[in-house]
Amino acid sequence: MKILVTGAAGFIGFHLSKFLLQRGDEVVGLDNINDYYDVNLKYDRLKELGVVSPKEEEMGYSSYYENYRFMKADISDRETIDRLFEEEKFDAVCNLAAQAGVRYSLENPHIYIQSNVVGFMNILEACRQSGVKNLSYASSSSIYGLNSSQPFKTSDHTDHQVSIYAATKKSNEMMAHTYAHLYGIATTGLRFFTVYGPWGRPDMAPMLFTDAILSGRAIKVFNHGKMSRDFTYIDDIVSGIVKVIDHPATPNSKFDTNNPDPSSSLAPYRIYNIGNNAPLSLMTFIETLEDTLDKKATKTYMQMQDGDVVSTYADVSDLIQDFDYQPSTSLDEGIANFVSWYKNYYVR
Repeated sequence: MKILVTGAAGFIGFHLSKFLLQRGDEVVGLDNINDYYDVNLKYDRLKELGVVSPKEEEMGYSSYYENYRFMKADISDRETIDRLFEEEKFDAVCNLAAQAGVRYSLENPHIYIQSNVVGFMNILEACRQSGVKNLSYASSSSIYGLNSSQPFKTSDHTDHQVSIYAATKKSNEMMAHTYAHLYGIATTGLRFFTVYGPWGRPDMAPMLFTDAILSGRAIKVFNHGKMSRDFTYIDDIVSGIVKVIDHPATPNSKFDTNNPDPSSSLAPYRIYNIGNNAPLSLMTFIETLEDTLDKKATKTYMQMQDGDVVSTYADVSDLIQDFDYQPSTSLDEGIANFVSWYKNYYVR
């Protein structure tokens, strides 16, 4: 297939692009390379995909993968997105571009609306205008908000977000359903649960903790360590995304309009959780990291942060049933892979 991957210089977008290229798909990567975190890490991810001179301002960078091209652009730039779709004629689109970060959305909410809502609108409309019928996109476990029922199920109602970031992701799901209903675009939203692994984001706990431990600084342990997360290794996430790309959403023939299932529709619309299906305590994660680094962390215990949640736990039974999805990377293996990459990349 010819596939557009937005957010291609990001953590998940980079790994997804690499997988698709290695199996022979034609991939166009797009990213605005914003400075939310170190842009050098984003450029280095692109170098792994063979992108030549990615810091040049002109669009259309080449790559040593014959089936890959990268374009520096912003999905909120409607004119550029419309032109791209018109020229390229994609078979499928995977929209991973977004302003990331729950906590940063408390400081700069406007940028989340511009990127995550306006940008996603541009993607949807470009799909409609150019005839793309296969759209997958990143949602988030954060949309469960105040829901404390565990594990989180896609059949749960999600109406009480606690951050603007989460609210924008909820908005994406609603917008996607509208376009599936009106125009028959097959849309699949994936609610990601805490993703970690090589080339991860510097603002996420694995990178923050590892940097602090190796540097002898204290790590911040929020809610006094009484938190748990459905930590999911990047390879397991990518395998799930690819299954969704290869099998676009279809209408649910058993959809009951008197008792509607939030995760499906009479339209070609689906929502899936994608996670490890096995939450671990934050302290277990820290202890595994300490053991792998062979160094104890100095811990500063702190109160819960605004916009955060105590626990996440993904019910992925729908993904298992529909695609035989089986996350298989243990925490020990995943942390070992991450630490090996981190030391190679940062400790030189």
